[in-house]
Amino acid sequence: MVESQIEARGVKDKLVLDAIRKVPRHLFVAEGLRDVAYTDGPLPIGEDQTISQPYIVALMTELLALKGGEKVLEIGTGSGYQAAILAEVAEEVYTIEIICSLAEMAEKRLKGMEYKNITVKCADGYQGWEEHAPFDGVIVTAAPDHIPQPLVDQLKIGGRLVIPVGDFFQELVVVTKTEKGLKEETNIPVRFVPMTGEAERK
Repeated sequence: MVESQIEARGVKDKLVLDAIRKVPRHLFVAEGLRDVAYTDGPLPIGEDQTISQPYIVALMTELLALKGGEKVLEIGTGSGYQAAILAEVAEEVYTIEIICSLAEMAEKRLKGMEYKNITVKCADGYQGWEEHAPFDGVIVTAAPDHIPQPLVDQLKIGGRLVIPVGDFFQELVVVTKTEKGLKEETNIPVRFVPMTGEAERK
């Protein structure tokens, strides 16, 4: 999977590649889907949500430009797979899931895998997690039609926000917070489930 789906498409960060190799993706999907857990595509995890394809998980993690030792916020815990990848690189991972049943399952799964540096909360991720801010990186795994201001506010100077933005047509956007303001770069077209909660009402 790593060689043919991820390295072949240009992901080079050794920390990210090592994390992808280490985390058993099949443990994050239903038993009936385990034989396709390492294929190149998203898979259903219940509640009309999905686990992202391995390449997208790797790419988004690489775009955060983590070196190790950071504090990262994830919006959209889902199965917990992206949080586990982040936890292999960062020092602390805070992850928010708006669907409480998914948050509970992910928390149980991650604790069972003995991740001690991941904190899960069921809440609307649009507002971020103020009490643990500022963050070195923020990663969003559902698509709003605009960049939520609270997530930008909770970034450290030098920090990065990686987020899919758009309605039907979405693009992966990287926002870097600098002393002089925000630098936005568009990466690739993507397809994520819509961000719900306050994002829908804006």
